[in-house]
Amino acid sequence: MLDTLLPILIAAALALAVIGAGRRVRLWRQGRPARVSLLKGLAAMPRRYLVDLHHVVARDKAMSNTHVATAGGFVAAAVLMILVHGLGLGAEVAEGALGWLLLAASATMFVGSCFVARRRRHPPSRLSRGPWMRLPKSLMAFSLSVFAITLPTVGLLPEDFGSWMLALALLAVLVWGLGEMFFGMTWGGPMKHAFAGALHLAFHRRAERFSTRTGGSGRSTGLKALDLEDPKAPLGVEKPADFTWNQLLGFDACVQCGRCEAACPAFAAGQPLNPKKLIQDMVVGMAGGSDAAYAGSPYPGKPVGEHQGHAQGPIVAREGKALVDAETLWSCTTCRACVEECPMMIEHVDAIVDMRRFLTLEHGNTPNKGPEVLDNLIATDNPGGFDPGARMHWAADLELPLMADLQQVDVLLWMGDGAYDMRNQRTLRALVKVLRAAGVDFAVLGNEERDSGDVARRLGDEATFQSLAQRNIATLAKYRFLQIVTCDPHSFHVLGNEYGELGGHYRVHHHSTFIAELHEEGRLAFRPWKGGRVTYHDPCYLGRYNGEFEAPRNVLRALGIEVAEMERSGFRSRCCGGGGGAPITDIPGKQRIPDMRMGDVRETGAELVAVGCPQCTAMLEGVVDSAAEVRDIAELVADALVEPPAGHAKGPARTARPLAEEVVS
Repeated sequence: MLDTLLPILIAAALALAVIGAGRRVRLWRQGRPARVSLLKGLAAMPRRYLVDLHHVVARDKAMSNTHVATAGGFVAAAVLMILVHGLGLGAEVAEGALGWLLLAASATMFVGSCFVARRRRHPPSRLSRGPWMRLPKSLMAFSLSVFAITLPTVGLLPEDFGSWMLALALLAVLVWGLGEMFFGMTWGGPMKHAFAGALHLAFHRRAERFSTRTGGSGRSTGLKALDLEDPKAPLGVEKPADFTWNQLLGFDACVQCGRCEAACPAFAAGQPLNPKKLIQDMVVGMAGGSDAAYAGSPYPGKPVGEHQGHAQGPIVAREGKALVDAETLWSCTTCRACVEECPMMIEHVDAIVDMRRFLTLEHGNTPNKGPEVLDNLIATDNPGGFDPGARMHWAADLELPLMADLQQVDVLLWMGDGAYDMRNQRTLRALVKVLRAAGVDFAVLGNEERDSGDVARRLGDEATFQSLAQRNIATLAKYRFLQIVTCDPHSFHVLGNEYGELGGHYRVHHHSTFIAELHEEGRLAFRPWKGGRVTYHDPCYLGRYNGEFEAPRNVLRALGIEVAEMERSGFRSRCCGGGGGAPITDIPGKQRIPDMRMGDVRETGAELVAVGCPQCTAMLEGVVDSAAEVRDIAELVADALVEPPAGHAKGPARTARPLAEEVVS
């Protein structure tokens, strides 16, 4: 009986899965076109899945091993089941070796499913429940039934073992397992992520995030530019169908593990944002319907069941119900903690900024001080609306060299809009002192410098960003320099990673990296640290965005400081709350993000927080009940400077090539 029904059952399950896959593909293709190499992506998918995702998945060792056993066992068991029971190759190939392999694969899957069941008995709050709670039983049903029906194939049980009732029972359990594993994988269910996730990795919109061995660079964090010259190109994303098809595919790949939710500073602060819920709302919009079936944590303060939409409907509605409320999008600090933690490498921040672009460019719907800041950028080239001619007032006594006078230097010091802020002026003055102590050949643009455009771009005003960027690029093109150094990670990121798409290619260093290099070359020497306990706060745009975690710590170690690390540090550092225009849009929550961060500082017992970002300095110093002092790395270095040992030249660092071959112009 089993021999007769098994091939029919397997063929039917595969046929339904193929039909479901076609339906799923049609949903994704509602999105806009995207340039993707289909064959190259499919060829790269196995490595991306098995290797490139490992550094993210392996952060939770127990679940990583569980996933290897469960997913690996399922893939092997499914393929072998088709060969052995669907095509009848169990006894013929290598004297039944396939049958034994199928037993091993299904047993491995069962062991993994037991650990999944244990996890689901008391799931952490970030995990979605609902249909996901039945997943362990479905995994066990599939693995146990496949194991049982394979025993006669390898001769461990007689082929006529059991009665027809036992055969029917086994078939019922197998149908349950096949339904979840095959039917649910493409029609919808907890296993949907396996099908969509594999294709998402193959056709990822940022293929450069993957290994260099598969054509990537390993890091890609710069926002992609809008084509403002094309009248047919949408200005941002108004409705789900405005996303590219591979963005929709990426949303569908969400496994609802909630790692993004646990990492999100806005969610922790009680603001109306949950990255996992946002992605699921985009899936709802793609397929049409409401969020009533969502079984995870809601947006703080917003119950489930209030949002609905469809692929051609607005994501944010001015009236009535829609997929997302505008304040959800404006709560994001663009810190990329969600992206960094996502085991499926979904790009939450790209989607949020795309939706902000439509609200800002088409509706002018930027909340609170957003319109004022954007108007200031247009009128005065800086977000504070200060007189552009006052950019150098902080340095009136320093006699800083100007690029207009020198034309060619080794280092262009990019001041950033911190030049207008009295607190950050102390950092800039300290950095100038350090550069002069090391004998660095540097100059500044002075009043020719404009805002980098970071704030405008994160607030969705792509037009103002591109205007500022193009004018800065035109100014920089007049001069010759080896590299740009700045104490602002936001300017560092934009100049180094986002100007290139507009024609500006520069070698850019954060001041902590440059100071570390100067010290390694023996051009800086410091007196021993005599202060108290110190911790270091990783700026999001230096760390997660650009992978620079060690240079600031190397500088602190050179000062004789042993860093007392916060629990959330490095790539898991908690955002200060100052990025993405969040202080400008100012969406309220139950607590402030910088207050939470200074709580992390308090747990270390540190008396001082070392920082490397003017926005982090402003946010952390704004916490009124904190006893810890906040100081930039440049300030600590400037205070510790002593004359370097004899024999170390202070001249500018050069490579073997002449300056003319190295300059950026």
